[in-house]
Amino acid sequence: MIRYAHIAEPPDGPWEPGDDTPFYLWLFNQGEDTDRLLGAETTVARSVDIVRADGTVRGPVDVPTRELIELEKGRTHLLLRNLSRQIRGGDYVWVTLRFERAGEVALQVHSQVPTYVEDATDAPGLTSPSPGG
Repeated sequence: MIRYAHIAEPPDGPWEPGDDTPFYLWLFNQGEDTDRLLGAETTVARSVDIVRADGTVRGPVDVPTRELIELEKGRTHLLLRNLSRQIRGGDYVWVTLRFERAGEVALQVHSQVPTYVEDATDAPGLTSPSPGG
């Protein structure tokens, strides 16, 4: 299963040609055998790498059975390298994932519309941190 696959629009505007753009998704293997995400491709970027949280290339990701693998910000994720066109919030792009056992899986990935918050402490339900703790 593939869930929450998305590209987040940066807070200062759309992704522009030449940008490297993070792509996040969750994977859950319902099969009997461990699989591996080997890589991905898309027509909107020169290449797609699997990278660590710091952006360095890391290679394939194991997808064990009955275990949620969260490829997201601050963790291992995918990176669309050198975009060929602008991507704005609300746009969709095709990305093909390559798995060792499951083969290729093509999906339309949504670029999220950003939510801007000037001062989160004024948002309903949020409070300012207490002094000293």
